[in-house]
Amino acid sequence: MSNNDTASAEAPVFSLQRVYVKDISFENPNAPEVFNRVGTPPKIEMNLGLSNRQVNEEHWEVSLKIAAITRDQESDDLLFEIEVEHAAVFFMQNIPAEHIPTLLAVDCPTILFPYTRQIVSQLTVDGGFMPFMLEPVNFRGIYENQLQQQTAEEEGATVQ
Repeated sequence: MSNNDTASAEAPVFSLQRVYVKDISFENPNAPEVFNRVGTPPKIEMNLGLSNRQVNEEHWEVSLKIAAITRDQESDDLLFEIEVEHAAVFFMQNIPAEHIPTLLAVDCPTILFPYTRQIVSQLTVDGGFMPFMLEPVNFRGIYENQLQQQTAEEEGATVQ
């Protein structure tokens, strides 16, 4: 084996293997009356969750959980509720251990999010509403904020 073959065999590899829906729910309990309402934009309560787990030595599952509840601004009636758990499997080989947390918290969800956004948008259209477009998410910013909070908490615990 030449030096080039050894170097390429040990090169880091990162790729998306599969994207899939784990759980999905759309509720429109006040239809068809809800479609007669014209007025102010709805109130939206949204939650985003991120999780990951190692499937085997070289594969990781990263999962986005989106929950959105929209209510009529005036009556507070439920317009629709969406819950989606959308996941992907990523192949990671020869990735240095110190880079894995960043890949899982930043790169993987950044790749997965546009697919999740499309599912949520299509669900609302299929439910009779205008497309519900999720705002872009800065996963790097979220990750860096979590690291800063963790560091501050550790420093606070050390001082006490």
